[in-house]
Amino acid sequence: MDLREMMDAARTAADKAYAPYSNFHVGAAILTESGTVRLGCNIENASYGLTVCAERNAVGEMVQASQEDREIRLVAVASPEAAPCFPCGACRQVLREFGCKEVVVEDENGDLHRYPFEQILPHSFGPEDL
Repeated sequence: MDLREMMDAARTAADKAYAPYSNFHVGAAILTESGTVRLGCNIENASYGLTVCAERNAVGEMVQASQEDREIRLVAVASPEAAPCFPCGACRQVLREFGCKEVVVEDENGDLHRYPFEQILPHSFGPEDL
């Protein structure tokens, strides 16, 4: 799957977001090492701390779908309300847990930008640090 298809999938996921409070819709498309795509959208809650981001929902989809295919090659993140739309800090840590190698976002012109994961979460903490 090419990057444009990944971003299109993230945009489609964003359309399904439940964001009645912020009206900030986010979608994520995770590409696993096997080539499978898993989608997630943000789900808000009146108790804001219980809101779950699109990236973490996509990771949940990936984890429940397969015990063998849990290595993230890349994640594309999209929001019609913001460009670029990078993963928040909590999502970066969750993506790190599953070996995310690259993050793809689009700018306000629709151009895609690729970032090695180490660039958006330098000096990260992972299982090997325990």
